[in-house]
Order: sequence, then C-alpha cells, then structure tokens
Amino acid sequence: MEMAEFCNNFLVFQNGEEALTNLKPIVLSGESVPDVILLDLNMPIMDGWEFLDNFIKLEAKRKILIYIVSSSIDPADIIKAKSYKGLNNFIVKPITREVLSEIMRDAVKH
Repeated sequence: MEMAEFCNNFLVFQNGEEALTNLKPIVLSGESVPDVILLDLNMPIMDGWEFLDNFIKLEAKRKILIYIVSSSIDPADIIKAKSYKGLNNFIVKPITREVLSEIMRDAVKH
C-alpha cells in the first residue's frame, strides 16, 4: 500500500470485533471517517461477514467504500458479497498495485 501511495493514513485491526469497536465511534461522530475499508473475510473472533452485518447497520454520515479482499475463490462467497448493497467489490488476493489504483480512483469520485 505504501509503494502504491494508496493513502496517507490507515488503520489496521487484527479482527472484526476490534475493527467494529474502533470504527463505530468514528463513523457515528462523522469525524475522520475512512474513505475506504479493505475487509478480509477470514478474521478471528468476528469474521468479515459478521463485521459487515454489524457495520452496515451504522448510520454513517457519508459513504464509505467497502471492498472485500480475500483469498477465497469460493463462488458462494462471491454471490454472498453481491447481496450486500453497501459493498463495492470482491477482490481476490493478492491485491495488486493496479487494483489499489482503481480503488483510489473510486474513492476520489465519491
């Protein structure tokens, strides 16, 4: 991400629960809301699906682009991802510099 100059500031969380706990007050306050969330499905404690189910219930003051970034190539995961209205895309790892550039272009549009 640094090599692609993806962003100036980013937060990293080890599991979905930690991410939700830390992002919830930020999103609800509307201050320093992230432009983009790169979400892994396979996380301990609370997986990506559980995080997404809880996160989309928050009433964000502005749109946050959410991309699932997963090693899963299971068609069921891709179909499930398409059922989430707030989700922008499903990206299969490894993520490339070109994909990061595409995400950055999307973020600038919003």
